[in-house]
Amino acid sequence: MNQYSIGEFAEKVGLTTYTLRYYEKQNLIVPKRDENDRRYYDDQDVKWIGFILHLKGTGMLMSEIQDYVALRKVGDSTIEARKDLLQQVKKRSLAEIEERQSHLEILSHKIDWYDGKLDHQVDESFEEYLKRFE
Repeated sequence: MNQYSIGEFAEKVGLTTYTLRYYEKQNLIVPKRDENDRRYYDDQDVKWIGFILHLKGTGMLMSEIQDYVALRKVGDSTIEARKDLLQQVKKRSLAEIEERQSHLEILSHKIDWYDGKLDHQVDESFEEYLKRFE
């Protein structure tokens, strides 16, 4: 198994050493120590940080990630609780995606309205234009 110094690990996972130290303080990752007490990481840590970044990418709050990590450390007896937490985050993330899609739809209509104004095919207000799509 490969061993990475904090700098090598940071480069490998695309984070700064500052961020990795912050994650350590938040108990999201626990580095191993060599015989000289220097921290190092391995390939399992690469996978774990990858998963943490996926969780962050869903909009999961740091406190929720910390809860998830704490539950994971307890073991398989917490699988149901971890699943429930992930389902809550998924539900919230899907709602945020739906809201963003709604905003993008309005943005697309505004761009189309501008195109229509520029080529003189639209002479109505944007509000009137939007009524076409209700």
